[in-house]
Amino acid sequence: MNTENEIKFLGMSLDLAAENIKSGGGPFGAVIVRDGEVISLSGNRVVEAADPTAHAEILAIRIAAAKLGTHLLSDCILYTSCEPCPMCLGAIYWAGIERVVYSATREDAALAGFNDQYIYEEIALDPGSRHIKFLNARKERGIEVFRLWIDFPDKKTY
Repeated sequence: MNTENEIKFLGMSLDLAAENIKSGGGPFGAVIVRDGEVISLSGNRVVEAADPTAHAEILAIRIAAAKLGTHLLSDCILYTSCEPCPMCLGAIYWAGIERVVYSATREDAALAGFNDQYIYEEIALDPGSRHIKFLNARKERGIEVFRLWIDFPDKKTY
């Protein structure tokens, strides 16, 4: 940790994770900061929201993006109580967040019953070798959508 602020913001994510447990959520908390100011924070709300994507990091990213009016959070830092899972890691990359400070590791999470190793292993496999069946029904129409995107003059790239 480099600064008192980093210790403070990581502590906020941990406090949020602990409070989240008491309110019926999962043991995860996330805080997004820009220029030393908290932009968003959230706990894990998977069960309460009946939403498997309602992880603390995902929700904090959604709140920050809406608040800042942009899908790019490259000038933000994510502080999170635990090393992000594969889904959250993907969202972090899509949001352009360039720095993540976390406390517990994925191994620590696995000991508490949150084991994502299976997903990490599945991602590395060819789609045809995964446990969930993936069928590539490659139709011309699917490719045409990308041609439309390539040729669309008013697109906003991301």
